[in-house]
Amino acid sequence: MGVAVPSLAEVIVGLMFVDDLVAMIESVEDIKEMLQRIQVWSDKRGMECGGIDPISMAAPKALDAIGKALQSQYERWQPRARYKLHSDPIVEDVKKLCGQCRKNAKSERVLFHYNGHGVPKPTANGEIWFFNKNYTQYIPLSVYELEAWLGTPSIYVFDCSAAGMIVNAFLERPEWGSGISPAAAMKDCILLAACGADEILPQSAKFPADIFTSCLTTPIKIALRWFCSRSLLRDSFDSKLIDEIPGRQIDRKTLLGELNWIFTAVTDTIAWNVLPRELFQRLFRQDLLVASLFRNFLLAERIMRSANCIPVSFPLLPPTHQHPMWDAWDMAAEICLSQLPNLRDPNAEFQ
Repeated sequence: MGVAVPSLAEVIVGLMFVDDLVAMIESVEDIKEMLQRIQVWSDKRGMECGGIDPISMAAPKALDAIGKALQSQYERWQPRARYKLHSDPIVEDVKKLCGQCRKNAKSERVLFHYNGHGVPKPTANGEIWFFNKNYTQYIPLSVYELEAWLGTPSIYVFDCSAAGMIVNAFLERPEWGSGISPAAAMKDCILLAACGADEILPQSAKFPADIFTSCLTTPIKIALRWFCSRSLLRDSFDSKLIDEIPGRQIDRKTLLGELNWIFTAVTDTIAWNVLPRELFQRLFRQDLLVASLFRNFLLAERIMRSANCIPVSFPLLPPTHQHPMWDAWDMAAEICLSQLPNLRDPNAEFQ
């Protein structure tokens, strides 16, 4: 997405509705067969949003473009949810928006996405930053207040440096009391943070400024770019072709759909292998968007560890970045990228 503009703070609050349970993934033995079937595809541009360079346009336009792109990416994972976008909000706006979303959601899950690029880091007390009414300075907002406004069930995404401080603040909340464990008190609260409490988001040109959000919302695109940058293809392959992968994520008769299916199979298998059964069912089989976000979180851990950042979650997940099932995904990525330059037949369908 390029370099974040100064004073960039975006909040997306969306309503999540539980759909049918996600269908169980078929046996991973099918992966070899799937890899062999990646052959010919139509030459349509992929569904993923392209990168947005905020420096190339006026700040208000950049904010609007980034916000709309992020909303569009979430809509691909949960099209029936309702979304509220607010760029550069003041605290009063956040409170009002949270109240409206909880009222509309009732007992369903609410998503809160905080893009904190260009604003001060969270404080050790668990405060994040928003504008005052005059847009002249940042003022802190305690995540305890935020949690009270948003209620539960909820899921928070914090894409900012030192995001782990926010998770620590949630877990160390004094109001929980000595007789209540954080796990019990936060049973209906899910946290996804871009990095640890003492870590800074990657500043390298090799990564988009919002690498964590990119992993969560456009996993196939960012996974292929990351693989390409580390493979023997990096010197001969035009990475712009990744934006042109044809098809739709929900259609397995297209390249993009088959890649998404393989990615789902791989990440579900990893989660099934490393998580307690109750936690796997809760995170990967009860809510479609939560399941998608946690699959993509596994990718975020793998990619961001290569940039010396370790994403943090609650519930806490064990390390998965070196799981052997990633080799299956790398094989699929290599086959896709090696054939992509020649797949130009607009009338061909997946065989």
